[in-house]
Amino acid sequence: MLEVLRSKERGRTKIDWLDSYHSFSFGEYYDPKNMGFGPIRVINDDLIQAGGGFPTHPHRDMEIVTIVTQGAVAHRDSSGGEGIIRVGEVQKMSAGKGIFHSEFNASDKEILKLYQIWIMPNQNGLKPAYEDIRYEVSEKKNKLLLVASNNHADGVIFINQDAKIYLADLETDKSITYKTEKPRGIYIHVTDGSVEVTETKLSSGDAIKLSGVESLEIKATENAGFILFDVVMNF
Repeated sequence: MLEVLRSKERGRTKIDWLDSYHSFSFGEYYDPKNMGFGPIRVINDDLIQAGGGFPTHPHRDMEIVTIVTQGAVAHRDSSGGEGIIRVGEVQKMSAGKGIFHSEFNASDKEILKLYQIWIMPNQNGLKPAYEDIRYEVSEKKNKLLLVASNNHADGVIFINQDAKIYLADLETDKSITYKTEKPRGIYIHVTDGSVEVTETKLSSGDAIKLSGVESLEIKATENAGFILFDVVMNF
């Protein structure tokens, strides 16, 4: 299976402090044919104005990954946990058996941009937990940087699901070949610039869904950034 989702086809929520694009059904955007990919349930591309944010709200039985691309987000929850996530950091919150959580732009002057990703866990009722990882931009230049997986031995964020998340920045005409040990589901979301995957050109905000993949090449047609998800597909 190969399916392309163009940026303009995404759902959108736009209010005074938030401009959010939804790769899958979310909130008032509902498409029964676009409910997720494997265990990936949400990919939201959020722009949050200075001082804006999401007030306290509940989460349950979901692995929530936050990737900040501009600014910083402050978070707080009902367990007493709180902190700030900045560019060069990725955080996972296992909502588990239930938690109340809030997120706000940590600045009263600068715009915050982030991706929030929801992945369905392989078991429900887990104890809520946080984990984060820091990286240098150079670590993802012209190569894939693993930031989350279901293997503690990888030394990255642990996800309670058979899934991996990679970040990459590719210079024009550079390419990356990705191989799997067995057929998998691959989802690539372009964050900026443009790439070619299986002769399909993708620009900023575009994504491609591929199932039964064992090998693929990603080539930048201009300087580009993307997120690659490698997931189990028996959902």
